[in-house]
Amino acid sequence: MEQTFVAIKPDGVQRGLCGEVMKFIQPMKHYLDLKDMPFYAGLCKYMSSGPVFAMVWEGEGIVKMMLGETNPADSKPGSIRGDFCINIGRNIIHGSDTVENAKMEVGLWFKPEEFVAYAEKAKAWVYE
Repeated sequence: MEQTFVAIKPDGVQRGLCGEVMKFIQPMKHYLDLKDMPFYAGLCKYMSSGPVFAMVWEGEGIVKMMLGETNPADSKPGSIRGDFCINIGRNIIHGSDTVENAKMEVGLWFKPEEFVAYAEKAKAWVYE
């Protein structure tokens, strides 16, 4: 089962899109790998500008499809970015780009004891 860290960014929270995104079922540390990029300071300022709604999604190969492309102009309708984003700099949602980054990002935002283990019965009916 694939896991990824997902955060609705401040523009998504401010625009009241948390509920809409849910229908799809430490900023500086989080973006440390981008520290040498020219946009890093602005990114940290933006990610600290308001609340962030952090969560972990789980599914087999579905998360990237639901989020859409980083650039909303390249995202398909029916994806979060395709339906709700205005521009690439304010694309409302973050999703880990690799399994390794997902593990690191989940660890930055959540403690292991914050997760609840449960037996998912629907998986056998949904996935082959």
